[in-house]
Amino acid sequence: MATMSESTPHTDHPAPPAPWGPEPQRVVVTGADSGIGRAVAVRLAGPGRHVGVTWHEDEDGARGTAAEVEAAGATAHVRRLDLRDPQRGTRVVDELAQVMGGLDTLVLCAGTGTSTLLLDMSYLEWRDTVAVDLDGAFCCLQAGARHMVSGGRGGRVVAITSVHEHAPRVGAAPYCAAKGGLGLLVKVAALELAEHGITVNAVAPGEIATPMNRQEDESVLEGKHRPGIPVARPGDAREVAAVVGFLCSPEAGYVTGASWAIDGGMLQMGPMAGSYMEGDAWRRP
Repeated sequence: MATMSESTPHTDHPAPPAPWGPEPQRVVVTGADSGIGRAVAVRLAGPGRHVGVTWHEDEDGARGTAAEVEAAGATAHVRRLDLRDPQRGTRVVDELAQVMGGLDTLVLCAGTGTSTLLLDMSYLEWRDTVAVDLDGAFCCLQAGARHMVSGGRGGRVVAITSVHEHAPRVGAAPYCAAKGGLGLLVKVAALELAEHGITVNAVAPGEIATPMNRQEDESVLEGKHRPGIPVARPGDAREVAAVVGFLCSPEAGYVTGASWAIDGGMLQMGPMAGSYMEGDAWRRP
């Protein structure tokens, strides 16, 4: 009687299907003049690609990002974007898509925040933060998705939220509300856009060494001990950009509607921090 090995010829495992989706070729990164946005724009640059770089206050920073993008072989397109008027997001994304000949990748990095207790906050301060972090993100996402749908080749959208998409912080009421809302907007968009081959995900950074945290150009490995973070240091913007790069790649075609915490374990510390924190300093921004 023949054994299985004798009767059944040996074959290698079949090759897995090709990754789903194209490589990013026509990219827009909002808020790319510094920090995470800059690191993302450089990460997504490459020979033959087009990268749209937007800035609000730091034009020199945006030009510096553009120089790094072009050094990587891509063509950079720089535009100013003030999302305190959220509908400018629609116009700038439309303009960049037109000059690049389409759009297949959108990363929403533009954002602002507060450090004011809600009892002391003006309505204008509330509205400015929500307009930039949520309304502006919606306008950019909607415009970008429309171009991806019309292009017919699918696409990638990544929104940079925050650990405060998931956990509150004293003094950051509008920021937390906006980032929490953006996190759920990502999930709705993931459901609605999946049929068009578009994935939509969030990346939720913790403490990252960026200008927003007053840590530009500082090594996260030197003199930055953080006892309340399991890995005991801040993150580097390039560590966030690496995850964004994966989510924008063809290999991430089966990932959508997710929120990726890039926080060194910060979100895992809730009960531990509550048990071991000394003093009431946390009650003030």
